[in-house]
Amino acid sequence: MLRVLLFIALAALPLYAFIDCAMKDDSQIKRLPKWGWLLIILFTQALGAIAYLVAGRNRGNGGGFKKGPKRRILPPDDDPDFLRRL
Repeated sequence: MLRVLLFIALAALPLYAFIDCAMKDDSQIKRLPKWGWLLIILFTQALGAIAYLVAGRNRGNGGGFKKGPKRRILPPDDDPDFLRRL
């Protein structure tokens, strides 16, 4: 049973790290570009996943997800720059 759990953990960790890295914005990843981390995770599996989780991503408050400023798309009638050009 322990072998099965270890196998599942070693398969799930790189998958989680790969998806997490792929979904993050480039500004939320440290030390290497996103494609570099993705290659490391892909080729080194668990070691690359642990390295990414420890050193490659920015940690927010309390270890949660760091929320940056929300990007909001303004419609033309609410956009001050657009209205200024009229």
